[in-house]
Amino acid sequence: MSVLIIEAFYGGSHKQLVDLLQEELEDCVLYTLPAKKWHWRARVAALYFSQNVPIRENYRILFTSSVLNLTELTALRPDLGKLKKILYFHENQLVYPVKKFQERDFQYGYNQILSCLVADVVVFNSYFNMESFLTSIGKFMKLIPDHRPKDLENIIRPKCQVIYFPIKFPDVSSTSLRAGAREEKGSVQTCAYLHSLFTELMPRQHKHYVHFHRKASFTPSIIFFSKEQFMPEHKILHLKKMLSIKGNDSVALPSQREQRESENLLDNFNSECYVHSGLNTAQEENLDNALMKESGLKKVNSSDNSQSHLGKKEQNLPLNPFDSLGGNANQHRPLHIVWPHRWEHDKDPESFFKVLMSLKDLGLNFHVSVLGETFTDVPDVFSEAKKALGSSVLHWGYLACKDDYFQVLCMADVVVSTAKHEFFGVAMLEAVYCGCYPLCPKDLVYPEIFPAEYLYSTPEQLSKRLQNFCKRPDIIRKHLYKGEMAPFSWAALHGKFRSLLTTEPKEDL
Repeated sequence: MSVLIIEAFYGGSHKQLVDLLQEELEDCVLYTLPAKKWHWRARVAALYFSQNVPIRENYRILFTSSVLNLTELTALRPDLGKLKKILYFHENQLVYPVKKFQERDFQYGYNQILSCLVADVVVFNSYFNMESFLTSIGKFMKLIPDHRPKDLENIIRPKCQVIYFPIKFPDVSSTSLRAGAREEKGSVQTCAYLHSLFTELMPRQHKHYVHFHRKASFTPSIIFFSKEQFMPEHKILHLKKMLSIKGNDSVALPSQREQRESENLLDNFNSECYVHSGLNTAQEENLDNALMKESGLKKVNSSDNSQSHLGKKEQNLPLNPFDSLGGNANQHRPLHIVWPHRWEHDKDPESFFKVLMSLKDLGLNFHVSVLGETFTDVPDVFSEAKKALGSSVLHWGYLACKDDYFQVLCMADVVVSTAKHEFFGVAMLEAVYCGCYPLCPKDLVYPEIFPAEYLYSTPEQLSKRLQNFCKRPDIIRKHLYKGEMAPFSWAALHGKFRSLLTTEPKEDL
């Protein structure tokens, strides 16, 4: 057990990282605290671990996240202070958004600066995270009324490096639905939609193994028993392109002409959003007519799209919802938007739901799945939005099982971020891996990870792009992601982490 891993906030991406390290690397031992009340974890976790981590002579390396006050721990446990100390930043408190500037607690950012000073190596999950932290130290320390420390950035910077968060992507092209009964509550409309979707997905393949029923309380539940592919064919093409994943050899790639036509239509969508963010009705009508003429499809009356009752949804379901190039099929199945983020104010759910309500007010048809973890205080906007969105909701709430989570992502078309705080964005990359088209703010870490066409500058641009996608969801379903995923995979990064965690305390990396 040469590597001691301590995680004071064992949840979300923090948990994902240390579990992966312990699973994939040898000689690791892990000590954690539950992911609750992070403010208190940051304040007192060092004292707890100083009393609960056994004294052992065979530790060589200490790896911990920046939630822990490393300075306090090494002062309380001098034996741990002698180890090679690696501090990993998932986020930094110097630029973490608060509702009001007066609410920022100086101590959290100060603790992180002190931890950097005692660490031997400081690792950030993105260049945005590293530079925003280092360049904010001077301004942050000016909050001290007098006798301020100097040159802290110059002292800390030589210790710093970036190693992207490693994501161990699963094989979602053919995944097992867990054996045995599983119940998942949702709306009657959700179950009818999923029933049609799965029975069409698995023609002649054990339809009787997928059961949807309603209890006496009319609360629908879903029971899955079989192992079947749930990755749509057009998304398997996406996976092949990005990661060279071998799929069904009988699935043909779209021709260059078909792909070019699809991309031209998508480029029209995006350029209209940026150049004419305030299109009038006539301009919108001209855009719609041009798109319909080019694709050879008749324009769907907006009043037809606005129908959200169950019968209409069942009627609009395609014969084969996962036809890789099925224009008519993909046209009629409503756009499925997913928001897979923590239910907290820094992810700005208010802006997201405001955009969705604007789509609903325009009579546009769409489905939405709102995922992500919840903690002690859940913003009121979630319960209000769920009621207002009504039958548009397909899934609402955190999915603890990763298979269930990836299954929802595979069914979705577009993944949206409205974050005011993001230093990496595991959920967005996981959704893109599952074939979702990303829409992210042109800010924070996103320009570092995503090509420019997937970024928006204002809520109005986001709304406009989603309006267009609602009108032509088939265009999104034919799109092949133009960015890279491999640099963020465990396969690409495991060597860097192995080197980081096997180097002796006095050796250079």
